[in-house]
Amino acid sequence: MPNQVHKHLISVLMENEAGSLSRVVGLFSQRGYNIDTLNVAATDDPTISRLTLTTITTHDKIEQITKQLHKLIEVVKVQNLSELSGGHHVERELMLIKVRATGSNREEIKRNADIFRAQIVDVSTNLYTILITGDAGKLDGFIDVIGRDRILEVVRSGVIGIARGEKTLAI
Repeated sequence: MPNQVHKHLISVLMENEAGSLSRVVGLFSQRGYNIDTLNVAATDDPTISRLTLTTITTHDKIEQITKQLHKLIEVVKVQNLSELSGGHHVERELMLIKVRATGSNREEIKRNADIFRAQIVDVSTNLYTILITGDAGKLDGFIDVIGRDRILEVVRSGVIGIARGEKTLAI
């Protein structure tokens, strides 16, 4: 249904030059749209960056957003990965989480990290820093299993995504 609110994963190829990101983000803020996650990096072509963002809105509004993005001079291509036929895309997020790990909790945290296919990337006497990748649900699930009372710090990259199969976003 067009008026239902959903999460949308948008990928944008844009010129890799000063001010390009600011203009894209400005388009969202000027129209009162919120960006939930945002990632930007150069592609294999150093003159082009790929911006990936998530926003929660209706189908009608996301159509309006993508049309407005196309109008920006710096924007080369726009793809709504969430609206590919059947929503066929892969999305991942990276999280670094610093947890209190003392006594018998250390083994339990190691087991949980193994179950979630996470890696302990830094160890100190009382702390573990853990790296985990997956979709947002997996990362949220790991936080729940570890227990919020053990968590000292969380850093999340935000979502990146790519279409499955032959569909590409390229020039």
